[in-house]
Amino acid sequence: MEQNAIECRNLTKRFGQVVANNGVNLTVKKGEILSLLGENGSGKTTLMNMLSGIYYPDSGEILVDGKPVTIRGPKDAFALGIGMVHQHFKLVNVFTAAENIALGYEEKGRYDIRAVTARVKEICQRYGFELDPDKKIYDMSVSEKQTVEIVKVLYRGAQILILDEPTAVLTPQETDKLFAVLRNMKADGKAVVIITHKLHEVLTLSDRVSVLRKGEYVGTVNTAEATADSLTEMMVGQKVDLHLDRPLPKAPAPRLVLKDVSAVSAEGVHTLDKVSLTVFSGEILGIAGVAGSGQKELLEAIAGLQPISEGSICYDDVRTGAAEELRGKTPLQIRDLGIHLSFVPEDRLGMGLVGSMGMTGNVMLRSYRSGKGIFTDRKAPRQLAQRLKEQLDIVTPGVNYPVRRLSGGNVQKVLVGREIAAAPTVLMAAYPVRGLDINSSYTIYDLLNQQKEKGVAVIYVGEDLDVMLELCDRIAVLCGGKLTGLVDARKTTKAQVGTLMARQEKEDA
Repeated sequence: MEQNAIECRNLTKRFGQVVANNGVNLTVKKGEILSLLGENGSGKTTLMNMLSGIYYPDSGEILVDGKPVTIRGPKDAFALGIGMVHQHFKLVNVFTAAENIALGYEEKGRYDIRAVTARVKEICQRYGFELDPDKKIYDMSVSEKQTVEIVKVLYRGAQILILDEPTAVLTPQETDKLFAVLRNMKADGKAVVIITHKLHEVLTLSDRVSVLRKGEYVGTVNTAEATADSLTEMMVGQKVDLHLDRPLPKAPAPRLVLKDVSAVSAEGVHTLDKVSLTVFSGEILGIAGVAGSGQKELLEAIAGLQPISEGSICYDDVRTGAAEELRGKTPLQIRDLGIHLSFVPEDRLGMGLVGSMGMTGNVMLRSYRSGKGIFTDRKAPRQLAQRLKEQLDIVTPGVNYPVRRLSGGNVQKVLVGREIAAAPTVLMAAYPVRGLDINSSYTIYDLLNQQKEKGVAVIYVGEDLDVMLELCDRIAVLCGGKLTGLVDARKTTKAQVGTLMARQEKEDA
């Protein structure tokens, strides 16, 4: 009989009046990969945070190797062999991989970096990691940084690994390498728990799938007996159509023309390097690339938020035939020209919304200049906020409730809904479904398609290549700030896009 590495019995966690987990029962076996699924706000991360010592349960018990334990902090979790790798890395950039791995770990005797390096190399060889222990973090790719985080918890003796959205920032090839490593860990008897929204990865990698819904445990199924539709039905509680429509563009015409656009960061790094691209009305153009390849800077340059060092960004008004140069113009100057750009930024609360305001206040940010004198019109924004709440099923006590207190998925719905409601001619969306469950994600995809059919030029930056290949008409690939390819999404493959994402174009002879 397979022994449980960890078992949760009737775990409950409340935050004020909100019940994040309600009597959850869950088992993770030794030598298995368990996927944890659920809609936004279903309690997945809260449950794992209790296992890793970040939260303490209000009631219930946790058993490790069949024995009841008390986990009052991350130190207790590590002592029990539980390690969690968070989506946002916690590394010191100026330290090497080995120094980061040893940081904060108490060992007997004197600190010996050579012994640490030797042990790191041993762990990498055992499980198939590719990592240089002496390499500085600031010189590493995203996948290398993630490797450091995983090796860090293994170095501390973790037998149970919890990974939160581990493939969100990886290319398909890097994802395959990670999966191979995780299978090696499974073969070594370790228990691996993955929190993810990508159903195709769940079906490819895991042995079993556990599902939470609204803070409660729904059930666990063997992956071999599951399908994307059956798992979605477990998560949502009803059947969901997972089909993505992709109508052909109707009378596409150039809307934005970028020629040799370059941008330099405050540190002197080229974030964009001579990018030339045409965006058409009535199409969805996908922008693919690993994190930090220039996607964010490209969208900000078009929106007037990022100054460009050279090149031009020309906006063609299909109705009047007029062309306007956007380089050097502020977002307000662009709007005053009658150009309607909507931008869903990557940083939801940092750039997109004011956390202390409610939905009404954040909707007003787009319309407050239309008021008379010192007064602003609150009636129309309030009505729009209420309409968005109902249309997008935004879970909030009221339209004036501070958005920073909402779950990440609901914050994203507020932002996307507000920008689409502005009736743009160009809609730029950076990771619009990041952190959203499958049901909410498909709602956003439908909204993007609706904009496309209205003749809007839609620029979509996403992490899930499978979705991008189904949703977009064309895909532009960035690597290191350079455009490495522009492909027809209907004809290309995931492997071809992944190769372009990892390829730095050589300078022309």
